[in-house]
Amino acid sequence: MEGTHTVPEPAVPPTPPVPLTALLAREDLALRQIAGPPAPGLTVHGALTSELADPYPYLLGGELLLTAGVHIPEAAGSGTYFDDYVARIVAAGGAALGFGLAPVHDTVPRALVAACEAYGLPLLEVPPQTTFSGVARAVWQLMAQARHAELRRVTEAQQSLASAASRPDPVPSVLRRLAQRTGGRAVLYGPDGAQIAAAGRGPGEPVDGPLAELARVLTARGSATASDTGPAGTHLAAYALGAGRGFVLGVAAPRREPGDHTIASVAAVLLSLLTGEHQSGTGAARSSALVRLLLGAAPETVAPLLGGERWRVVHGRPEAQRTPDAVAASALGAALGSPLVDLGDGVVRVLVPADREPAAQPGWTLGASAAVGPADWPAADSQAARALARARATRAPLVRHGARTALADLLPPDEAETHARALLAPLAENPALADTLRTWLSLHGGWDRTAVALGVHRNTVRQRIARCAALLDTDLDDPDVRMELWFALRRR
Repeated sequence: MEGTHTVPEPAVPPTPPVPLTALLAREDLALRQIAGPPAPGLTVHGALTSELADPYPYLLGGELLLTAGVHIPEAAGSGTYFDDYVARIVAAGGAALGFGLAPVHDTVPRALVAACEAYGLPLLEVPPQTTFSGVARAVWQLMAQARHAELRRVTEAQQSLASAASRPDPVPSVLRRLAQRTGGRAVLYGPDGAQIAAAGRGPGEPVDGPLAELARVLTARGSATASDTGPAGTHLAAYALGAGRGFVLGVAAPRREPGDHTIASVAAVLLSLLTGEHQSGTGAARSSALVRLLLGAAPETVAPLLGGERWRVVHGRPEAQRTPDAVAASALGAALGSPLVDLGDGVVRVLVPADREPAAQPGWTLGASAAVGPADWPAADSQAARALARARATRAPLVRHGARTALADLLPPDEAETHARALLAPLAENPALADTLRTWLSLHGGWDRTAVALGVHRNTVRQRIARCAALLDTDLDDPDVRMELWFALRRR
């Protein structure tokens, strides 16, 4: 792509330029534009005073050049002096020219006004009461204010991106927040160049094609960053995520703000962590454990490969009924301190070593089992599922399964299970009724909370509980009946 470059950019936003309109709006300066293009959209990067006839060697570009016209010869108006003078300023990249009315000239020379108009150089009239040092100080003050505002914008964006990365859908959330902060479009490309996720709208003409091409060029060159100009002057940038993994972040913005590179770099670091696949000795051990389980080994024989003797199972669901993706599941596992993650049916299951006590996670509802050995992993999975259901019903961020011995555990298991099957036989052909009764009893007969836990209407809960009472031919308001049914349902 023409114009593509990979020059490293600064890690912090540079000092932003000052709009020319901000200077003209300062009543203490009383500046007046008398020639050149309209001020809106024009900026200056500094102020410089010079009485040289050729200031070209001393201009870096973007300056407001201030002069009192000391260098102007008496016969300048009849020759090409002003044309040559203005042409050199424009060639050096000068942003504007300020002409002081004192102490040499009472008015701005007409030939200078004509030359600035011809070359498109903004010409400002500086009144006698305004000193050049006052103009320069005002420029630096405005630059400092703009710098402070830009640093605040970058800081707020960094905090916003970090918050987005902790959500259940971290990758789409980070892309959405980045697109909002830059006012454009953010796209994540996979190692094959395919678009994985995107957020925001293009700032004008379609930019997905040019942005994808820039990402492809970045990958082919093995560079860290690349930028280019897209349709209608759109600023395009691409960032490699990690070393040699092929993921690329693409950003298209309507204009290039000083802090945009810093903001996009923060997003790139977060996305690199979220999409990272760590292959290490630990990963090889996990693969070995999986192969042995598939070949028929008992869980307790492969547990040492996973790094622990006792484990907890944690079930998690995102808040607001979101559906977690693989990246969100991995992020939850990382937050809980375990890479052993499974995603299915909208529930993330994490196998966590017992020495890592699960903590509530922002944006998630969690249920945790008791600490058990590998032989009891299936039971722990059921415990975590019940704890999650209770957490959702009570709107608690985390519910842990009780570890103390229950009364039902004091009965012989075979006798308890036989009694439970007999007692619940009328509900055997309708699992939904038994599940509703279990949830309703666990929530102390709360209609609304049971409806939330099951995802049904409260009237449906009432109808099902009434049906259970009829089939069981019992009074569900009797606490003894409730207790016996609860023991039976736990054995079911």
